[in-house]
Amino acid sequence: MAGQDRSFYFLEMNTRLQVEHPVTEMVTGIDLVEEMIRVAAGEKLRLKQSDVKLAGWAVESRVYAEDPTRNFLPSTGRLVTYRPPAEGERDGASVRNDTGVFEGGEISIYYDPMIAKLVTHAGTREAAIEAQSRALDSFAIDGIRHNIPFLSAVMEHPRWREGRLSTGFIAEEFPDGFKPVQPEGETALRMAAVAAAIDHKLNQRKRHISGQMRDPSFVRFERERVVLLGNQSHQVSVIELEDGIAIEFRDASLTPGDHWRVESGWRPGEPVWTGTVGSDAVGHRQLAMQVRQILNGFVLSHAGASAEARVYTRREAELAALMPEKTTSGAGKQLLCPMPGLVKAILVKPGQEVKTGEPLAIVEAMKMENVLRAERDAAVARLMAKEGDSLAVDAVILEFA
Repeated sequence: MAGQDRSFYFLEMNTRLQVEHPVTEMVTGIDLVEEMIRVAAGEKLRLKQSDVKLAGWAVESRVYAEDPTRNFLPSTGRLVTYRPPAEGERDGASVRNDTGVFEGGEISIYYDPMIAKLVTHAGTREAAIEAQSRALDSFAIDGIRHNIPFLSAVMEHPRWREGRLSTGFIAEEFPDGFKPVQPEGETALRMAAVAAAIDHKLNQRKRHISGQMRDPSFVRFERERVVLLGNQSHQVSVIELEDGIAIEFRDASLTPGDHWRVESGWRPGEPVWTGTVGSDAVGHRQLAMQVRQILNGFVLSHAGASAEARVYTRREAELAALMPEKTTSGAGKQLLCPMPGLVKAILVKPGQEVKTGEPLAIVEAMKMENVLRAERDAAVARLMAKEGDSLAVDAVILEFA
């Protein structure tokens, strides 16, 4: 094969095999799309095989509008929040985000649900993975379900970090599907410290709202707090410093008396918290954390872990512990639409007996037809949807007797 032809063969095959050409472009510095367009226009390839040099490592995550907790079924709706991480180079790593969506745009049922290709490049594989993890933590999306929690969990997975991979990685490591990862160890302490810092910031803001207090300096606020992070409870003290705050964990089983310094320029309302968190014992780390407001608290997502966070005074925590947990009624007698989609076919009629595994309906979403089957033997009581209906997630398709 001639030199020119061989060079083009390398580029063309590399694109096919890699599929994600941004990865190849980051490690070679070659704009593959430009080269292919030039060749298609009749130009000779400007490169020879010897011109193709590999430098460093690149990692790509495909950010999708899909729900990883529901077997990656697609999700549609409006992008209420879309704040990708800043592109460019930082600390020896590069971040690139190839996307075609925007905040306020809509993810419909008619097209592929991909939102972006997030690529990081660094001198070593470990540095590229670390940069990818930070970039995912800095990626704020709201209004739809997305797969960033799963991607973040993969980036933090020991087997992924060690490079012990195979095509069966997901099936082997997530045999029962993906479930949100609960924060543990140092990750939990970092998240609890940030939760306490956010609560302190919000309280400071409230004290200076015009007309709320004649002189906020005369009001003394309790510094002892209880951070409820998912199913964990952390007793902390908030200590104000000249250039930030420190969170002292008072849990005897964790790091009693250890001060976790928290420094950040975060402002209320921003979807991503960025700053430095750490202690002398574990070191100080620059990190990002997604923040989403909920009733009486917020959801924090970081390093593949996600949890609801609520910060109380000790008395508030005592009272909160007495509140009964709200339970939701089961939907065992209903067939719910697992994703937003278009009803292509209803395959049963009222009064019909169905067996486990028998198809009940077909729903089309994101160019894919999904067959919904009976999970147990039952009788169809009535139909709640018809062919041609556009359904939201968890809309009732039919009821069983």
